[in-house]
Amino acid sequence: MEIMDRIYKNVMNKVNEMSSFQRNLFILAYNYKMEQISKGHSTPLCDSFIFRKVRGLLGGNIRLLLCGGAPLSATTQRFMNICFCCPVGQGYGLTESCGAGTITEVWDYNTGRVGAPLVCCEIKLKNWEEGGYFNTDKPHPRGEILIGGQNVTMGYYKNEAKTKADFFEDENGQRWLCTGDIGEFDPDGCLKIIDRKKDLVKLQAGEYVSLGKVEAALKNLPLIDNICAYANSYHSYVIGFVVPNQKELTELARKKGLTGTWEELCNSSEMENEVLKVLSEAAISASLEKFEIPVKIRLSPEPWTPETGLVTDAFKLKRKELKTHYQADIERMYGRK
Repeated sequence: MEIMDRIYKNVMNKVNEMSSFQRNLFILAYNYKMEQISKGHSTPLCDSFIFRKVRGLLGGNIRLLLCGGAPLSATTQRFMNICFCCPVGQGYGLTESCGAGTITEVWDYNTGRVGAPLVCCEIKLKNWEEGGYFNTDKPHPRGEILIGGQNVTMGYYKNEAKTKADFFEDENGQRWLCTGDIGEFDPDGCLKIIDRKKDLVKLQAGEYVSLGKVEAALKNLPLIDNICAYANSYHSYVIGFVVPNQKELTELARKKGLTGTWEELCNSSEMENEVLKVLSEAAISASLEKFEIPVKIRLSPEPWTPETGLVTDAFKLKRKELKTHYQADIERMYGRK
């Protein structure tokens, strides 16, 4: 997912640097192919003359792309479909379910879905009253995803408490894993991942914020290399930690008449405010609620890599480590002395 997002951002940056004619031609072909895909048609001329160079970034012979590390944004998935001229599917599963869960069909060009359950397991949705998700919801049932079957592990090594919390057996002897992910079933039996219990935070005024939703809406901005949203129940607004793109931030600083080293720019309150304006505009365009939009941010001059311990080897955010690392900034942004 992270690799696909980076490809999308880099290609779109190159498109924006094209001449007006080239850029408009690319956009015209892109929109035309998106319409044809929705009708089930192919576009061999666009593939050969417009998207050939983009396809070459991955060798030019890709026949299928599959993402399973984290939810892939609809924008990135559609971009990969169009520019790499191949189906882009998603799969879902956990280590505790031996990786097996769901996978999309090759012919399914819908975005945001992870497919139907595999033959080795069953999936059902459990009500999560606190979050407002119920398997009786209309028009689509929603709830915490439970995976059952022979592929579900026996538990966690030497961790009885967590095993009891995350696994259980029903009256028929079927073993189930409580994933902590919130799903929604489409009428054809395909699953969508719409939230995660650990990513939901209840603000002081009672609103629930999905941190993953906020990050997904903002992370594809050219100005952003990485972002982590943060909130807690003792305050009424969301804050964020941002790794800015050096080229884009430097250009923004130049336009605003701000100078300094990279570290000085990232530590500048003026730059924080300028980046925050860009984030707020993007959040509104992405239809985020007002309470979901970050009110304050911290710009990080150093990228988050597995070596820093702030992201996993698959570049997933380590929220606990990020919270510890930015504790002083959290206190500053929430006004603590």
